[in-house]
Order: sequence, then C-alpha cells, then structure tokens
Amino acid sequence: MNLISIPAFQDNYIWVLTDDTNHCVIVDPGEAAPVLQAIEENQWQPDAILLTHHHHDHVGGVTALRAKFPHLVVYGPAETQDKGTTRVVEDGDKILILGSEFSVIATPGHTLGHVSFFSFPYLFCGDTMFSGGCGRLFEGTPAQMYQSFQKINALPDETLICCAHEYTLANMKFARHILPEDRAINDYYHKVNELRAKNQKTLPVILKNERKVNVFLRTDDPVLIDKINKETTMQHPEACFAWLRAKKDNF
Repeated sequence: MNLISIPAFQDNYIWVLTDDTNHCVIVDPGEAAPVLQAIEENQWQPDAILLTHHHHDHVGGVTALRAKFPHLVVYGPAETQDKGTTRVVEDGDKILILGSEFSVIATPGHTLGHVSFFSFPYLFCGDTMFSGGCGRLFEGTPAQMYQSFQKINALPDETLICCAHEYTLANMKFARHILPEDRAINDYYHKVNELRAKNQKTLPVILKNERKVNVFLRTDDPVLIDKINKETTMQHPEACFAWLRAKKDNF
C-alpha cells in the first residue's frame, strides 16, 4: 500500500491509500476538487471513502465524488449518515478494502460519534490525535478524549498517525510552554519549525515517537504531574489530561 496526502483548505490533509493496481481508498475528503485532480493525474480507481466524523472539512467532497464514481462505498459513523455515508460503522467493526482489513475504533471527544480506522501501520484518526496535540472538544468530554487517547496509545509502536490537520508547530509551541526544559520536545519543535519554514509537511508521525513529544500522551509522567501541581493539585492522568486541554484552549 502507498500513502499519499492531498492538501486541502488551509491546513487539512486528505489521505489516500493506493494498492499496486492503482485502486484507492480516500479518507475524509473535505473537498472534491483536489481529490478529483489527483485521481485524474495518477489514474487511480477509487473503491471507497472513509469518514471519521461529520464536520464539513472532512465530508464536504463526498457528494461530488459519488456523483463522479457512483459505485463508491462510503464508510462512516452514524453521525455521517446525512453526509453521504452508505455503510454505517461502529466500534469493533472490521471492513475489507483493497484486500486489507480495517478495524473501526470509537474515538469520541472531538465529536460524540468520531471513529478512527486502523490497518497496520496506518491509523486514520481524523481530529482525535494530532502530532503533539489533541483535537478540540466540540461535543465530547475530556474523559472521553482521554479514553480515546488510551486506545490509540495501545496500538503498536510503529503505527503511523495519519491525522487530518497540519497543527504540529502550534502544538509543539504549547508543549514547550508546558515543559520548556524537555529535550525530546525541544528537539522535535526545532525539527518541525525547520520543516514548516520550508513549507514541508510534518505528517504522518510514528506513535513511538509521539509518546515522547505529545504531552497528552504523557499524563502519567511524574515530570508533567509535578509541573501541573505547581498550579493545582491533581495526580490522576485523566484530570491532568483535562487540565492540559483547558490550557491549550486558552493558549
């Protein structure tokens, strides 16, 4: 399988997986035009669309893509039923696309029905986990997002986090604010800063590296807990996660 990212809007990535026969699956097509252009240029044959949640910048291109390719199967959670989904999926489902099995993982928090799709090594996690950060809680609770992060953190080390936005630099600025002396965070911040200065993408990222630099994955880290306890008293990882998300909202 080959992984391709198609830039969309200001900072979205539409992910495409292709096989050796040029068949492909499209993930979260927020707009159709760049996808249709890539399909034509590469002579791809689209088989399916995966939707992680209902927000327009993830589903806006579905109608136009299905108009062009009526055979497309669109997999998505119940909240995307009115966005073009033809087959509703839920936690624990297994779907077969391009000869590969994709596991559906419920990852609520950003939205209540948000799901992620995992076919090793690829995790398409929409707006749940970003490199260095996590999605905003538009509908869910910190507790839900914390549990979603635990599910992702349980995946294999070499899992590729294919998130939907280029938010890495902003997330690492926040991480440095929280843990200014952390070497891994500082090294990654400088790397990301150099990439973005050249307008190069920072994604996808490997989960084992993300565990070192994403403060939302380090809520049981004594160094982070000690930092938080300088402002308030809390020890439980879930409470630390909620504190971090609130801080990020106002950063």
